[in-house]
Amino acid sequence: METTTTKPQTFRGTVVKTAMKDAATVAVSRYVKHPKYQKYQVRTKKFLVHDPENTAKVGDQVTIVNCPPVSKLKRFALKSIDVAADAGTEESEA
Repeated sequence: METTTTKPQTFRGTVVKTAMKDAATVAVSRYVKHPKYQKYQVRTKKFLVHDPENTAKVGDQVTIVNCPPVSKLKRFALKSIDVAADAGTEESEA
């Protein structure tokens, strides 16, 4: 018998909330086709993500990876921050 290893499930999403200690809420969007009407829709699901260093900020584009349960709702861990949110993008014109 040969043993096969599977890659853990990974998603890319946007951080929408960081109010909790060691956790962040990440919204993951996917593009699906409606089975009856054949129209494409954007479906969004929010995941609670384990972020032990509290590095994620609201608006960051992140990659999350499936892991063993950390708590009742946390089943994903923060793998990397792909694009950091720019806090100072708005400039005031005088």
